[in-house]
Amino acid sequence: MARIIGILIAGVLAAEGALAAAPLGFDDARHLLNRTSFAAGPADIEAFAALTREQAADRLLGWTGKPAVTPAPRWTGERFESPRRFRGMSAEERKLAQREIFRKALELQSWWLTEMLVTPSPLTEKMTLFWHNHFVSSQQKVRSPQLMHRQNALLRRHALGNFGELLHAAARDPAMVIYLDNASNRKGQPNENFAREVMELFTLGEGNYGERDIKEVARAFTGWSLDLDTGEFLFRRMAHDDGVKTVLGRSGAFDGAAVLDILLAQPQTAEFIVAKLWREFVSPEPDPAEVKRLARVFRESRYSIRTALRALLVSDAFYAPRNRATLIKSPVDLVVGTLRQFHFETGDVMPFVFTANRLGQALFAPPNVKGWPGGEKWINSTTLLARKGFLERLFRADELRPVLAAAMSDGMEQPRGVARIDEGRERFMRAMMEIRFDGGRWLAQFKGGDAAGVQRVLLAAAPVSSPAPDTRGMELIRQITQDPVYQLK
Repeated sequence: MARIIGILIAGVLAAEGALAAAPLGFDDARHLLNRTSFAAGPADIEAFAALTREQAADRLLGWTGKPAVTPAPRWTGERFESPRRFRGMSAEERKLAQREIFRKALELQSWWLTEMLVTPSPLTEKMTLFWHNHFVSSQQKVRSPQLMHRQNALLRRHALGNFGELLHAAARDPAMVIYLDNASNRKGQPNENFAREVMELFTLGEGNYGERDIKEVARAFTGWSLDLDTGEFLFRRMAHDDGVKTVLGRSGAFDGAAVLDILLAQPQTAEFIVAKLWREFVSPEPDPAEVKRLARVFRESRYSIRTALRALLVSDAFYAPRNRATLIKSPVDLVVGTLRQFHFETGDVMPFVFTANRLGQALFAPPNVKGWPGGEKWINSTTLLARKGFLERLFRADELRPVLAAAMSDGMEQPRGVARIDEGRERFMRAMMEIRFDGGRWLAQFKGGDAAGVQRVLLAAAPVSSPAPDTRGMELIRQITQDPVYQLK
C-alpha cells in the first residue's frame, strides 16, 4: 500500500512539474498579468503566453526596483516646512497655510496616480501600494505632504527588497513616528501605540504577543523621535529607557532595533506577511499549508520579498481555477486599470484622483491604522453604483464634452454679482473635457471586434450576461465593462 501511495504521489508531482515547465498559454498569462499589473492588452498577454511560469515571474520581477519616472512635485525637494511655523500665525494665516497643505496633498495624490498610469513597471507600484497599506500612515494626521512623499520613496525603494531592512527603515520613518505617536514616547511616560501596531499589524499578527510585551516594546522605542526643524529622524538619548526589558521571553537592555530583530526571528512574522501577500495576489482565504511552505522559503531567503513573491507567483495555488476571479478590484485597480487597458488620453488626472477617493481609496490617506480592509469591503450599494457610473461616463466622454463646454460657458458668463463656478469645479470640468478614447482603434486589435476575444482579455471569468452576437463598437465595450465580472480580477 505504501508503495502504491508513493507511486501516486510521484505521479502527481511529475504532472505538476510538467505543467509548471510548459508555456503559460493565453488564459494563464492574462491571469498573471492582471494580478501583478493594472491591466494587460492582447500583445502583452501573447508575449507572456509563450513563457513558463518561472520565466514569466522572472521577467516581471526583472522590471521592478526602478525609481519613479514621473517627476515629483517641485516642493518635495524644498526645505522642510516645520509644524512650528503655525506658532504665532493669525487665524487667517493658519487657514491659508492649511489650504496650501491640502493643495499639496492633492498634488501628491495626482503625482502617484500619474506614475501608476505611465510606469513601465506596474508591479513596482502595486507593491509600493501594498506596503503603503501595511506600514500605514495618513496625510490627515501627519499633515506634511513632504513627509508622506519621503515615506512613499522609502516604500518604493524597498518594495521588492528585504523585509527586515524595510521594517527597520519604516520604524524610523518620520511620517510613521508622527502617525503612531512615537515622538511622545519617552522614558517614564511610554506611549504604546507604535509598540502595539509593530507587533499586531507589521510583524506577528494578533494573538502572538501579550500586553506585557507591548509595555516592554514601548520602553525599547522610547527616544525614537524626529527633529521638528528638519523633519528627519532623531534619537533622543536622554528620553530613552535603557533598562532591561523582556520581550517574547527574551531579556536584555533592548533598544528598538534589537526588538525588531526579535520580531523578525519569530516564525509568525514570515507567515503573517506571506498571508497578506496571498490575499493581495491569490485569494481572500489563504491556504494554511501553502502559507507555511512559502513562509519557510521567505525565512530561508533572509526575508527577501522578491524571493517570496516569486515563489507565490510560480505556485500551483496561484494558477488554480478555484482562485480565478476571486479578488475584487480596488478603486485604484479599477480606475488605473481601465485607463491603461483602453489607452485613454488624459490631461489633468484630478478627476481620477477624486473618483478613487469617492470609491473609498484616497492615496496617502488610508482610513485608519489597519489600512483599507479591501476585499468585499470595496463593494456596497453606493460604491457599486459609483463604479458603474464612472465607467459609463468614461466611455461616453465624447458625448459629454459639449454638455460640459456649455456648462462652463454658462458658469463663466454669469451676470455681475452672481458667483462664478468655483476654481476647483472648473478645473475638474476642463480635465473631463481632455479625456480622449479611440474605440475603433482599440477594437482593431480584435478581428472584426470579436466579442469573445474582447471578453477573454477584459474579464477574469465568463460574463454574467453576454452581449448579443451582433453587438459591436462602443456598445460592446460598454456592455462588457458594465458586467459585474469586470469588477473582479
